[in-house]
Amino acid sequence: MKEDEVNRCQIQEWYRKFKSVSIKTRIHELPESFVQYLLDDSRPFLLPVSISNEDALPNRIHNPEEEDDYQVVEGSNDESEQPSLPPSFPKLELEIKESIASLGGAVFPKLNWSAPKDSAWISTTGTLRCSSISEIVLLLRSSDSLVHDLCHAYDSCNDKTSSRPKSFFLALRKWTQSLQPEMEFCCFVRNQNLVGISQREATTFYPSLLESKEHLGELIEEFFMENLSPPEPVGSYAFDVYVMKDERVKVMDFNPWGAFTLPLMFTWEKLEQSDNEQGDGVDFRIVES
Repeated sequence: MKEDEVNRCQIQEWYRKFKSVSIKTRIHELPESFVQYLLDDSRPFLLPVSISNEDALPNRIHNPEEEDDYQVVEGSNDESEQPSLPPSFPKLELEIKESIASLGGAVFPKLNWSAPKDSAWISTTGTLRCSSISEIVLLLRSSDSLVHDLCHAYDSCNDKTSSRPKSFFLALRKWTQSLQPEMEFCCFVRNQNLVGISQREATTFYPSLLESKEHLGELIEEFFMENLSPPEPVGSYAFDVYVMKDERVKVMDFNPWGAFTLPLMFTWEKLEQSDNEQGDGVDFRIVES
C-alpha cells in the first residue's frame, strides 16, 4: 500500500467531490496546539475552557464539599500540587459553534479517517451526538481508535516517510436521529470492480434485511456505477454507504484496501480472490440468523 492511497481516503480529500451524495459536513483544519492537546497524556485530562460556558456533562451532580478537596492550600510551596491550567481554543470553538448551528444544532465528529465510536459510552446520550466543543473534545480525548489517525496512519505503507499527515482536520457531520445501523453497508472495490458488500454492523441479526437484501444490493450497485465508476479514490478501496428511507444512497466514508480497514463479514484473502469482471455478481453478505 502507498501513502497516496491512504491520503486519498481522508475526508477532507474526498468530501468536496462527493458532497452531493453524502451527508452535510463542515470541515475544520485543526491548529497544531489542539493536536498536541489530544496527544498529551503527561498530565491530568482537563476539558478546554469554554468561552460559551458549555459543559460536556451538563447533567452531572456537583458536590461542593468534594470539589473543595481539590483546591490548593494557600501558601503551599510544592509546585507539584499546583493544578494544571485547562487549555483554551477560542477561535476554534467559535468556528465549531457556527458549524454546529448551520448543521441543525447537533453533529457527530471524526478526524481525517476515523470517528471516535469507541468512546460513545462516555457521552450523556451514549452516542456520538454532540452540540458543543466540550462534548466533541470529550469524545476525541477518550477514544483509543483515534490514536491510529494521530500516530499510526501510515504504518501499513511500504513507502512510509512519516508517522502522521502534515495537518489534521475535524469533520462535523450532521446528526440525524433516524439513522439505523442496519442500513449502513461497507462495499469493497477491487481493480475497479465492486466485488463485495457487507452489513456494517456485522454482529447483529436484523430480520428486515432478509426481506430487502436483493433490492438493497441493486440500489448499492446502481449507486456505485453512477457515482464511483471509474474508480474513486483509487483502483482498490472500500467505501461505506447508508441507504435512506426514500432509497437514496449516501456515501459515508472511504477506506484503503486492506491495512487497517476491517473486512467485516469477509476475509481479505477471500476479497483478494474475488473478480466480478466475469459477471459473477457482487457477493452481498448479511447476518442471516
